[in-house]
Amino acid sequence: MQDSLSLTFAALADPTRRAMLARLSKGEANVSQLAEPFLKDMSLPAITKHIKVLEKAGLVTKSVEAQYRPCKINQEAFKDVADWMEQYRIFWEESFDRLDAYLKTVVPKKKAKGKKHAVKK
Repeated sequence: MQDSLSLTFAALADPTRRAMLARLSKGEANVSQLAEPFLKDMSLPAITKHIKVLEKAGLVTKSVEAQYRPCKINQEAFKDVADWMEQYRIFWEESFDRLDAYLKTVVPKKKAKGKKHAVKK
């Protein structure tokens, strides 16, 4: 069994699924609406498989309303990813701060503009 974070990143690895999530970030959409931009390049069953991957990862929820299957983005699943990534954001910020401090010690300062240095004879 895969952990939820692995399922999430596997689902996010595909550009079609990321495009579907981008659409859902604007509001609820049914399967037909999600499928519309992709129908010239892939079949409806392939699109349904993409939606199932998003559901299995917990990124999308799908409900049943008569013949419609409205999908919604699950914001809570993205919180888990953001929490996991936060530790790495902190690491990189600290690393860049240390690099900046180091570079300030090794890069010579520019000469002040307009000052001429006297040449000793």
